[in-house]
Amino acid sequence: MSDWNFADIWEVAADELAEATCLIHGETRRSWREFDKRADALAQFFIDAGLERQQAVAQYLYNGNEYLESMYAAFKGAYVPVNTNYRYTADELLYLWDNADAGAVVFHGVFAATIDAIRARLPKVRVWLFVDDGSVPRPEWASDYEAVANKNCERVVPSWGRSGDDLNFLYTGGTTGMPKGVMWRQDDLAVKLTSTLGSPLQDEGSVEDLRGSFTSPGTRFLPACPQMHGTGNFPGLSTLCGGGSIVTLTDRHFNPAELLDTIEREQVESLAMVGDAFAKPILRALDSEPGRWNLASLQAIVSSGVMWSQESKERLLAHHPGMMLMDAFSSSEALGMGSSISAAGAAASTARFEMSPETIVIDDSNQAIEAGSDKVGRIAVGGRQPLGYYKDPEKSARTFLDIDGQRYSCPGDFAMVDADGRIILLGRGSVCINSGGEKIFPEEVEEAMKTHPNVVDAVAVGVPDETYGESVVGVIEAQPGTSLDSASLIAHVRKTLAAYKAPRHIVPIDSIGRAANGKVDYKRLRGVASAALGRD
Repeated sequence: MSDWNFADIWEVAADELAEATCLIHGETRRSWREFDKRADALAQFFIDAGLERQQAVAQYLYNGNEYLESMYAAFKGAYVPVNTNYRYTADELLYLWDNADAGAVVFHGVFAATIDAIRARLPKVRVWLFVDDGSVPRPEWASDYEAVANKNCERVVPSWGRSGDDLNFLYTGGTTGMPKGVMWRQDDLAVKLTSTLGSPLQDEGSVEDLRGSFTSPGTRFLPACPQMHGTGNFPGLSTLCGGGSIVTLTDRHFNPAELLDTIEREQVESLAMVGDAFAKPILRALDSEPGRWNLASLQAIVSSGVMWSQESKERLLAHHPGMMLMDAFSSSEALGMGSSISAAGAAASTARFEMSPETIVIDDSNQAIEAGSDKVGRIAVGGRQPLGYYKDPEKSARTFLDIDGQRYSCPGDFAMVDADGRIILLGRGSVCINSGGEKIFPEEVEEAMKTHPNVVDAVAVGVPDETYGESVVGVIEAQPGTSLDSASLIAHVRKTLAAYKAPRHIVPIDSIGRAANGKVDYKRLRGVASAALGRD
């Protein structure tokens, strides 16, 4: 078996591509040599502070060079990186860092006041590293990130060593409850990521096999979405394993013009985003100023996390026919469930994916359902997958299943399998609507609503109903300056979906309020819809 560790891989790349550009954030550029040296200094700082082997190092950061530098430092010291959602409240942060057993937190200055209110309740955190973003002076209880990262330091190899068994945590909020830490072995994660996104690492390989292989820089990758989410972070890890470079945006709110400017200026080759939540603003910018941007360098856009409509794919390809669009069906705890590829003249349908060879759709008895049977089942994917959820053996046992002697990850996504063997994704069971005994998955209703020309965004929720138990309600964000007739929208949905799936009511809202990863708070919007209809 292999024993891949991200620090081992990146150190070889740093040795062989020393002067090549590795990190780009606005005007700040880091070479592979600088990336490596700064990570060494940070890792030594964590060791000197007394962090224990495999203790967590949390990234409480917006996108930028510091995110990957501090992750690299954690990998070097055999610590565990922990993504931190910068939208969390103080109580959520307290839960997350306590649950993860965090020993260090690297944070942008803008978050200093939030941390100060809770740090006394986090006795396991030995290190607070302040990244100066010009917002506030460094507090006395924190160390200066730049001062630490700029110290001269030999290459760090901790006394306890490193291995492919070292962990990476990806905390995921899901749709209910507190966030859970998905535990990935670095060896499994590295092989899984590079098998689809980069230069594949071999199942039986070792870091010695890589020496001499980094003869030229790899691709330039830009995460348009936050690095705190897997969609933005995981392709970056894979890119670095191929000796590539990471380009990040400086605006802390998604700015499609900045994105397009950066793609052109830095000759970005691949981009990660989150479905229509990003595609539609990009398209508005491209449509409003045709010919402004030269996107010839862009070879691929990868999307994951929410649905990406066929219409948006077709319009993006009309602006740049030479690129490939990859819709990846994955989650934090189940990578590689399926994918769809779009190219000029062949945009893939919404919510339909080619199954990976390791993917099955199972019934309630954990048996694979037959293709073309119209049966609904749960998607499960085998092969290299996470060890489970940190400190949650019950949820781990529910999600990671033994099926016919093989281990599968089954995070709760429901689907059918068409006659050609493709997945028809229906949605996550935890937000399924039960109306009159019929299961209705919000995602398919939402996609039907969003094809209406006057709809910017839409969410389907279930609200209490005396007759049906729950009724489907469409929460709608309309195009600016347009009016939306409820009856016409409901009729529009019924053109493509069975009548029982169509919304019975429409509730307008100023903004759906998607998170930075494109996801929505179904509980909040269910409350908005219930209040609007007097169903509290």
